[in-house]
Amino acid sequence: MNIKPTRSELIKLKNKIKLAKSGYKLLKKKRDGLILEFFDILKESKSVRGEMTQKYKEALQKINTARITNSDLAIKSASLAITKQPIVDVVSKNIMGVVVPNISHDNIKKEFLSRGYGLFTSASISEAAESYEELLEYIILVAEVETSMLRLLEEIDKTKRRVNALEFEVIPKLDKAKQFIELRLEEQERETVFRSKMIKKKNR
Repeated sequence: MNIKPTRSELIKLKNKIKLAKSGYKLLKKKRDGLILEFFDILKESKSVRGEMTQKYKEALQKINTARITNSDLAIKSASLAITKQPIVDVVSKNIMGVVVPNISHDNIKKEFLSRGYGLFTSASISEAAESYEELLEYIILVAEVETSMLRLLEEIDKTKRRVNALEFEVIPKLDKAKQFIELRLEEQERETVFRSKMIKKKNR
């Protein structure tokens, strides 16, 4: 059965194409914005990871120094004396529609007396404790930054797939369908004109 397309179908199709192209432009802008955000966070990630690595080396050096001047038992006793546990709170923030973690913390860096061990605890143990507290702060920061980076990457990949689908599949198919309907309508108009001429000739 030969189904004849109509003008209303063509109008609907043109509106679909307009909507698809508008969505394509918006998604391209979103993709480009996400990529810029990603590179900013990547730069931050490299920086904080480098600082974390340095803090780890410092903390390792400090604990090794503490082990030279103190017994393992004294170090363990000092660690067990700490009563205030770190508090880590994870909330969300939004980067261009992508939900990423925002991590806050408390009770990580402590004053000497708030660590719970006695006044006669050696300075090397206290320095080691301080180094590990600083290291933990950087570990939390790296976790926040790198999780944000991974989520942005996932969203970039998803957005790129949608952009490509619109550019290479959806819009070309709609354009072809539009061209086909326009050709069929032109043929129908020519047929109509031809028939009307034939009718006029017969009626003369």
